[in-house]
Amino acid sequence: MYSPDWLSSKQPRKQRKYRFNAPLHRRQKMVAAHLDKALKKELKKRSMPVRVGDEVMIMRGEYLKKTGKVSMVDLKKLKLEIEGIKRKKVSGQEVSVLVDPSNVKIIKIADEARRKKFMKAKKGASAPAASKNLLEASKKSK
Repeated sequence: MYSPDWLSSKQPRKQRKYRFNAPLHRRQKMVAAHLDKALKKELKKRSMPVRVGDEVMIMRGEYLKKTGKVSMVDLKKLKLEIEGIKRKKVSGQEVSVLVDPSNVKIIKIADEARRKKFMKAKKGASAPAASKNLLEASKKSK
């Protein structure tokens, strides 16, 4: 079973078990990828979850330096499907290649205004909560 209290382990079997049994809200964060330098500077974040419509560049493997839009995010397999990245089967049929999100870099964000607004709201909400916790902790110590 999945446990939200699990911190970490060096054992690969426990890491695989954690990922396999993780709920959807945790899986969404597991498909995060690094941002391009310009985006990183603009958003003041290193990485963010990949969504359908984001433009990414592949940084590792056979399709190195190829770019395309994300057409599907598979939360079950924790992989991405990118438009234009295809492989031929022995039968001659072309199939999309599933890419690990750790091997891509986000170049352009889809629905940029909405996601930036959400990030600002998230940053603004966390600051008062943190100060409130500090106040409560100081009151308890007195």
